[in-house]
Amino acid sequence: MAKNEGRVIAQNRKAGHDFFIEDTYEAGIVLQGTEIKAIRAGQVNLKDSFATIRNGEVYLNNMHISPYEQGNRYNHEPTRARKLLLHRKQIDKLIGETKQAGYSLVPLKVYIKNGFAKVLVGLGKGKKKYDKREDLKQKQAKRDMDRAIKDRV
Repeated sequence: MAKNEGRVIAQNRKAGHDFFIEDTYEAGIVLQGTEIKAIRAGQVNLKDSFATIRNGEVYLNNMHISPYEQGNRYNHEPTRARKLLLHRKQIDKLIGETKQAGYSLVPLKVYIKNGFAKVLVGLGKGKKKYDKREDLKQKQAKRDMDRAIKDRV
């Protein structure tokens, strides 16, 4: 859904390894205080973050935004739950899809678009261990084929 993305600030590279991403949604973030300055400085970590739906609203949990250095008393709590801004139809669709077993909302990347901080949230189905191993085997085979072609030329 997100076609013309701006400057990517942070990516969740582990998400592609742990989930089959079936659909993506672009969402705005409700920020407070100096959070946008810290995001623009690239002080964001999506490593263990996840999204939940509570009372018909989507929240992003465990996204770490480091306190801004010049923020003094106006700084924020680094891992607080942040509300995501989505259309009502999108939220209703996500509520129905996340009720199914194995589906969850995973933040994929944070970027700046037209001056606003955005999050690309993916609807993912968890991978089993054998799926992860199969993916690693396929990546290794592709690397080997690319090397063999490169050596032949």
